[in-house]
Amino acid sequence: MKVEDIQKVTAILRGYDYEQVRNVAEAMMSSNIRSMEITTNSPDAFETAKKISDEFKEISVGMGTIMNAEHVDKAIEAGVGFILTPVMLDESSIKKCKENNVVTVISALTPSEVNLMFSYGADIVKIFPAKNVGYDYAKALKGPLGKEIKLMAVGGVSKNNVKDFIKGGYSYVGVGSSMFNKEDVKNGNIENLVKSLKEFENEMGVIDGK
Repeated sequence: MKVEDIQKVTAILRGYDYEQVRNVAEAMMSSNIRSMEITTNSPDAFETAKKISDEFKEISVGMGTIMNAEHVDKAIEAGVGFILTPVMLDESSIKKCKENNVVTVISALTPSEVNLMFSYGADIVKIFPAKNVGYDYAKALKGPLGKEIKLMAVGGVSKNNVKDFIKGGYSYVGVGSSMFNKEDVKNGNIENLVKSLKEFENEMGVIDGK
């Protein structure tokens, strides 16, 4: 996978099993939002990621809550296209991802941390928790670090404020529990899941898949 293939919006799925994740994947096939993050603290997370990646080729599947080198190895083995972390990673782990064509979305917060992760080769730096530092934090970072840096907002992003994050300089957003009603995911209410995705699309405007 290439960084150019990363979508603007990634749905974060935490705590769901394979069947529940599959419900979301099925709903995504009727949406322009086709990027999901399966967190490592979900049931059989790596196995689920591999199954979904194999079954739904049109969907970008990433592993989230990557905490260490062992997680990186397992994510690569699962065949995901990208990884996301809530913490900074060492340079060797980021390099290993690049060698295996896995896009890296590495978490950082301060200007020094953000700069360090890009110097290690991170493709995208995830600002987390984004809502706590304000919608314009990305613009503030880009002043000294460069307008070309790619930042993703995660933490507190919803359909009610996603436009504010994009206007604030973020190229990407990750959306957690506010994306779907949990009962719709658990019960396989595909119609409602599609509706939730469409509502988010409408708030974003035209989503071009990038």
